[in-house]
Amino acid sequence: MSKLAKVSRIENEPTVRLFEGERALVMTGIYGFILSAGIAIYMFFRGSIILPEGNVKDAFSFNAAIGIYILSIAAILPLTRLNASRRKAVRWLFILTSLYCYIIETVQNFRGISPRFSREGTVVDMAAGILFGVVSLVLVILAVVLTVHFFRLKKSSQRPLLITGIRYAFISVLAANIAGLWMILLQDRLTGGTGNVIVLHGIGFHALQTLILPAWILEKSRIKESFKQRLIHVGGIAWLLMIVIIGIQTALGHSVFELTALPVIACLLFLIWIGTVVVAVMLLIKNRKELTVTTEVLE
Repeated sequence: MSKLAKVSRIENEPTVRLFEGERALVMTGIYGFILSAGIAIYMFFRGSIILPEGNVKDAFSFNAAIGIYILSIAAILPLTRLNASRRKAVRWLFILTSLYCYIIETVQNFRGISPRFSREGTVVDMAAGILFGVVSLVLVILAVVLTVHFFRLKKSSQRPLLITGIRYAFISVLAANIAGLWMILLQDRLTGGTGNVIVLHGIGFHALQTLILPAWILEKSRIKESFKQRLIHVGGIAWLLMIVIIGIQTALGHSVFELTALPVIACLLFLIWIGTVVVAVMLLIKNRKELTVTTEVLE
């Protein structure tokens, strides 16, 4: 096949759409937000603490976090180009593990029992907590599988800007999963004097939104592809360096909210990422204005 034919074939391929064919995953993600909304209403009237060790505020934040994570997976799963059977397997593993996480986190906290590290529960509660850890490992493995798959996709694949953003995002997700395993080993989220591993865990997972969003925006901008790629690389590298610094600060047993050198550097890196998003949005607005002016002139 000639180079011209190859280019023509690639250009004529239909663009893969986000969320395409992933209704079940989307509904699973939305379910997390519904649970969180219900818990928020409960907390408004009854508070968050349920003795002896339950805290429904944790269930509120956890369900919302899983919900947004699953919605992010639903958005990018069509871009994997997995065959139907493998994609179905990945989809249902995410759905089943997420549903178990929703149930155990919510039910146990409302029963006044810690879903992970219970010291007051029965043998059944402890077994459910162990299973929670196993399910968490399944989610880690799924994230690793998707990470490897996205890095193996060819450069010529559709939506290359999104693929680049997704690759950076999954490196951050791997750091978040390491933080999750760290908490399992600690049997707690706190370390050292004021270190809190949950901060690293949460920020790492949010890369599936923060690093993919600017790539999605830049897709719609009519500027040089090389500049778009550089902008995504700058934002992605800044984000990953921020994650590393947060991890170091946490490992030292210190809060990331201290006004010391490492948190300040992390904040500056975060501002660099914010800058790339602002530039992406401004370029999109500029292109839209130019398109509007051109249309008016033609009319």
